[in-house]
Amino acid sequence: MKRKLGRPLVLLVFLIVILAMAWVFLRRSEGRRDIVDAETVPALTVTSSSFPNGGMIPARFTCDGEDVSPQLSISSPPTRTKSLTLIVDDPDAPAGSFVHWVAFNLSPGLHDLPEGASARPETLQGGAQGRNDFDKNGYGGPCPPGNKPHHYFFRIYALDTFLQLPEGSTRSVVAQAAKGHVVAEGKLVGLYTRR
Repeated sequence: MKRKLGRPLVLLVFLIVILAMAWVFLRRSEGRRDIVDAETVPALTVTSSSFPNGGMIPARFTCDGEDVSPQLSISSPPTRTKSLTLIVDDPDAPAGSFVHWVAFNLSPGLHDLPEGASARPETLQGGAQGRNDFDKNGYGGPCPPGNKPHHYFFRIYALDTFLQLPEGSTRSVVAQAAKGHVVAEGKLVGLYTRR
């Protein structure tokens, strides 16, 4: 009797695990596409004194260091900009894109986010921080599995509206609210691999 029940039970557990993994993948992938199609809006310039575009992110800004948010500089957005949104994610994560930082309703006059801005809300000039995939509000630095470099996209969106969203909103909620309101965007890419 035990043998007859054993095989169907193992099959049932296997199917449950597969369905759970598929659900996690779909949840992570849902809303992870860029908010606008590439090159359909004017470009913002996003740079950092913490690392060069396409360069390695120093450990100080990762889980292997102090885990502080890096410095970011943003060029002037179009005059009709009402707010800025920042989304940082890792599309190389095993289960789909992993969100490291969401900030929205940043002032359009904000041209410099200093190092550690995520931990000092006053530097966000009234902006709100969303929930990342570490399940906390604010910045969570790179902490990739494996020994291959992951790409971290720091995207800034200039919006023609102020998002009516609460602190702690997720990337997918922010992206949905921002759709159709992006008047410019820019990105900075950094790489990181754990040693």
